[in-house]
Amino acid sequence: MDYFKDLAELLKIEKLEDQAQYKKLTESASISERRANGLTWYPVAIRGQELGRGDYLTVEFERTTHQDLPHQFRFGIPVVLFSNHDPKVDKIEGVVTHQGGNRLKLNLRTDELPEWSRDGKLGLEVLFDNTSYEEMFSALKKAENAENKDVIKGIKSPTFNQTEIYTAEQKLNESQNRAIAKILNANELAVVHGPPGTGKTTTLVAAITKLAREKNEKILVVAPSNAAVDLLSEKLSEAGLNVMRVGNPVRVSESLSALTLDGKMKEHPAYKDIKKLKIQANEYKNMAHKYKRNFGKAERDQRKALFDEAHKIMKEVDKTEQYILDDLSTKTQVVTATLVGSNHYSVNKYEYDTVVIDEAGQALEPACWIPILKAKKVILAGDHCQLPPTIKSQEAAKKGLEKTLLEKLVEKHPEAVVLLDTQYRMNEQIMAHSSKTFYGNSLKAHNSVALHRILPDLTPLQFIDTAGCGFDEKLEGTSSTNPEEAAFLVKRVEDLMENWQNNPSPSIAIISPYKQQIQILNEYVKASSILKPYLTNISVNTIDSFQGQERDAVFISMTRSNTDGEIGFVADTRRMNVAMTRARKLLVVVGDSATIGNFNYYSDFIQYAESIDAYKSAWEYL
Repeated sequence: MDYFKDLAELLKIEKLEDQAQYKKLTESASISERRANGLTWYPVAIRGQELGRGDYLTVEFERTTHQDLPHQFRFGIPVVLFSNHDPKVDKIEGVVTHQGGNRLKLNLRTDELPEWSRDGKLGLEVLFDNTSYEEMFSALKKAENAENKDVIKGIKSPTFNQTEIYTAEQKLNESQNRAIAKILNANELAVVHGPPGTGKTTTLVAAITKLAREKNEKILVVAPSNAAVDLLSEKLSEAGLNVMRVGNPVRVSESLSALTLDGKMKEHPAYKDIKKLKIQANEYKNMAHKYKRNFGKAERDQRKALFDEAHKIMKEVDKTEQYILDDLSTKTQVVTATLVGSNHYSVNKYEYDTVVIDEAGQALEPACWIPILKAKKVILAGDHCQLPPTIKSQEAAKKGLEKTLLEKLVEKHPEAVVLLDTQYRMNEQIMAHSSKTFYGNSLKAHNSVALHRILPDLTPLQFIDTAGCGFDEKLEGTSSTNPEEAAFLVKRVEDLMENWQNNPSPSIAIISPYKQQIQILNEYVKASSILKPYLTNISVNTIDSFQGQERDAVFISMTRSNTDGEIGFVADTRRMNVAMTRARKLLVVVGDSATIGNFNYYSDFIQYAESIDAYKSAWEYL
């Protein structure tokens, strides 16, 4: 079996499925359907344009209506600009170079905007993102020659430097200090397994700071999601390191913008030369635009000469930009990016001493090889007992694409793994089931949280059993719902808040695995007069959107209730692990034991609830 060829085969299956789903979403869909699916901004207005890198034109657009709709536009993806006159003909492709709020910048491979962009309504549409796949395929091809490939494939054992003495950090716990020592002493590989609430980010920031300061290393820090990259960028910068955030931060804060390539360039002393040159180039371009369509050879030559002049100046701009880039890179200690973003033109030729992949439990393995190729040593951090990566193709997932590199390495190289074993989030009763099922009972609750409760007389954990209440699930489209269970659960949230005296009020998450159930729960919450004063502190959403977050109280609607014991994707125990470990002081699970109890994970949970007197029947409330 050929490791990388096999991975590439799986990736090919995934790409074809992804393409097919994209086609289905776009081919027969109307503009308003595509807009609702987050694929289209329409209408948009042009808010500005300037000459960009190379021979590109950078145009800024703003969506002027439907601004509350979620969308899939993000840094680095291909997008098409079209006109409503003739969208099949009047279109031009570009790449998103910046996206924030309702505005984005698009790099177009053209000197000027086409004539048709001046009349009719304009729209932008996300194209199928071939670029990410190309980057992954290309990395798998090159991986054959990677320095540390045998260790990562599991053929060779990782080695560790035994001579270095590591002085423990007082403010960190023993397992965190062990993890940092492992990272500092690793020659090829170290793995930090961080269950919920165990301070994985704190540990990584401390380790990266030591690598940069004490070993003078240049470090690449990556994660599959922009949100995770933003968090690390901010924390590393606060730790006093010189950080460059490549790509487009989602959290548009002043401090993060200053860390981006654009932000740093603008602060560079040589940047004023770029500004002057760009103004000159734009003047030449504007002069060229004065020649309208009806002109002869002389005008055409004159127009071409003006464009040539503008291009010449832009070549100077490119040179100056490269000089600034090189200068910035020598001062940068840590580059942060998404996995695919780590190959961005501004940094793709850099080599690093160490690459750190955070949230590795949510990363596709082929994407991990993009940054792995850039360093001698790899650190993976994450938790393979939480949500796996999103995979479109069932076939590719079953054949092995869903098994992450983190999971493989934890199995192959236990000697490289340190488990962070102290959590700072949950009351110990909330933690116990998760610790037993996923972490071999090795998690402990830190003293500061072990006994905390939302109210002194309220047990931190409750399983409320709806068996026999006649709360039957219904099928809406492809999604299950259970309106009676939803109403019952919202009533329990009202019970908690009805006599709330303390300040501030608690943060509450209402979670269900099913999208349609979420909609029903949302309606009930908004319609409640008791919950009205607390709405800003209550979030209602699917499990996936809460990964990495925490709340004082979490209420989970299991939704499934049927005579066949069918539980669909509630059977994904990793997903439930995420849901149940979001809660700090109160976890309330509402479900039908007759349906979910046929499944070991849930029957164990129900037994555990009974053993600590946390089991209740819904009949007690009705």
